[in-house]
Amino acid sequence: MQLIDIGANLAHESFDADLPAVLERARAADVAAIVVTGSSADSSGTAARLAAAHAGYLYATAGLHPHHASDWTQAMAQQFRALAAQPGVKAIGECGLDYFRDLSPRDAQRRAFAEQLDLAVELQLPVFLHQRDAHTDFLAILRDYRPHLVDAVVHCFTDTVEALADYLQLDCHIGITGWICDERRGRHLLDAVKLIGSDRLLIETDAPYLLPRTAPKVAHRRNEPAYLIYVLRTIAAARGVSQEQLAESTTANARRFFQL
Repeated sequence: MQLIDIGANLAHESFDADLPAVLERARAADVAAIVVTGSSADSSGTAARLAAAHAGYLYATAGLHPHHASDWTQAMAQQFRALAAQPGVKAIGECGLDYFRDLSPRDAQRRAFAEQLDLAVELQLPVFLHQRDAHTDFLAILRDYRPHLVDAVVHCFTDTVEALADYLQLDCHIGITGWICDERRGRHLLDAVKLIGSDRLLIETDAPYLLPRTAPKVAHRRNEPAYLIYVLRTIAAARGVSQEQLAESTTANARRFFQL
């Protein structure tokens, strides 16, 4: 059985001290590849360097998270354009809108989002998307661009079935994290995940965040790719399929989406 983690923030400082051990545990847990998320200029550069250093196992995205949208410049766009020329960089993002925290003004978020979608269209790369409490504006922007985008995944989906229907109507892929393993706030996803076509479902850890509550308790609470199996198990049970069947389809989807 092989799994692919489509979103792990391995450029995060919490992995600086023991990344080789983290990757070793991931391999031992049947994780065949990991896409390292770029969410700022610095982390995108680090993600690209990790992908180059671990070619064939680690891959990367290059983008600006909406929390940092105020930092967007054309020089940054050029940096992402250069990173995207590297063979291990497979998508533009993490980009989108986040009105939950509003760490950047909403007009800046919308501008940075649209300009990164422009970049994805120009480079003919898929997009790795973030949306929280901003569905209406996010959908309006994405709908305009979707006909011109190679592909799109709404990463770390935690929204309503109505939002899910909108994204599926746009032929987006959906990334599910350990949020679905949280009986306190993720129960709605147990039903929502049944609505995702088998060719549109992807799995991810969003490490070091969102440690599945079904995983073994660890003092530091850091999530890592080795725990992807717990996401798979919960989704498989909710969909009424075997873990092997779900692993096969999600891995095939990830290889196709990111051209691995």
